[in-house]
Amino acid sequence: MNDNSNSFEARPFSQVLTDVGAVDDPILPMTELVGTFGERGFGALLLTLGLLSAVIGVIPGMTTVLGVPIMIIGVQLLFRRDELWLPSWILKRDIPRPAFAEAAAKVKGRLQVVERFSRPRLSFMSTDLSEALIGLMCMIWAAVLMLPLIGFNLFPSLIVAAFGFGLMQKDGVMMLIGWVISAGMATFTWLVWETVSRVLVATWEMVTRIF
Repeated sequence: MNDNSNSFEARPFSQVLTDVGAVDDPILPMTELVGTFGERGFGALLLTLGLLSAVIGVIPGMTTVLGVPIMIIGVQLLFRRDELWLPSWILKRDIPRPAFAEAAAKVKGRLQVVERFSRPRLSFMSTDLSEALIGLMCMIWAAVLMLPLIGFNLFPSLIVAAFGFGLMQKDGVMMLIGWVISAGMATFTWLVWETVSRVLVATWEMVTRIF
């Protein structure tokens, strides 16, 4: 684990994920995952948890397992904590390594494409205020992930992953993508709510007129 942490900076993140999944152990402890990312833990762990949620979130209970640490990381970003901290009860949890390896294989190609074009840019997106707001949004989307909404985990997961990648690479464009998708999801949710609420009100009025 220490070797992985020390050489993290020298390897593309896609390769780090592949190497973690290739370890000959069916269990991936959270302590190993956190330790692997070292000083870049906030962004790297958000990216990893977001990608895992997008790929294996269909496994019952997995979005809750992944959503809780996303929520805690978001709180620490919001309050500008310098070092990543997770409670011991989360660090005692683990993830099936075969599922992690499968998820890493599925996202590796797309992640490599993004890595080729990613670089530090739009520095105003890496200010304390910007990162605090990202923490707040990650908290909101983590709460959504933990709701029992089947098939609703994809876009919140991708938003968290985009924010995580942006934080890790200091890439303001990726952060902006996270904000754009967040705005789109918020608008979509509002439209659905407005439509459903109007249908329910109309139905209730029709029922009351009949009876």
